[in-house]
Amino acid sequence: MAIGGQDGMVLRELSAAVQNGEPVVLATIVATRRSVPRHAGTKMLVYPDGRLTGTVGGGELESRVIEEARAAFGDGRPQLLDYALLEPARGDPGVCGGEVQIYLEPYMPAHTILVIGGGHVGRAVVDLADWLGYRTIVVDDRPERMTEAEMPNAGQRLVGSIAEMLADFEVTEDTSVAVVTRSVDKDAEAIPPLLKTAAGYIGVMGSERRWREVKERLTAAGLDEADLARIQTPIGLDIHAETLEEIAVSILSEIIRMRGATTRD
Repeated sequence: MAIGGQDGMVLRELSAAVQNGEPVVLATIVATRRSVPRHAGTKMLVYPDGRLTGTVGGGELESRVIEEARAAFGDGRPQLLDYALLEPARGDPGVCGGEVQIYLEPYMPAHTILVIGGGHVGRAVVDLADWLGYRTIVVDDRPERMTEAEMPNAGQRLVGSIAEMLADFEVTEDTSVAVVTRSVDKDAEAIPPLLKTAAGYIGVMGSERRWREVKERLTAAGLDEADLARIQTPIGLDIHAETLEEIAVSILSEIIRMRGATTRD
């Protein structure tokens, strides 16, 4: 059965938010008693920036739901809320006199793995990250590497420089970046714009000699030690990886360890 009206609009926007990797909280009235402004099944979508789609009745009730929804962005846990609209301390005296039960359901985006470089290592990282359930984005300036045949498991395949591509999406602290390009030039091009983002992890592939050359170029371009301290190089845990698949395991293992440490902190 088709769902129209406010609830249909809420569900369509929820679908779009999930597809775009945007966090949202869905608030649904699941039960009511006596006189209430909205019926069971009414839905409202709350965004982190305070935007709303739909309404669960307005007034103090809705303000409290929004407050709880914003808190839910922090822990990502669903919860069931009970409100008495005549509660003197927190309700709306004399408005309805009913009771409402509302279910808050956070939809948090999967952790994003942004891969810079669409070569063989990049594909191996994308394949493993996708298998692990992460959202995957890969960037390369070679169109022939960014086809579905070459990168079948990439959620997004972006052709161009990293500076150009960063205009298309927001890199948050819930994004891990693996720089696995084919040259020193590409590393030196990719790193400065990445350091301007809030990425929670930035790892760069390459030998110590290659990193020294990249670092010299970045320092000459004005980056200081504090900037470069954010870079993890060589990328990945030292597990004596040799094959492409083993290298991908070492990279994703380091990202998983980093995320676990951040969560515990």
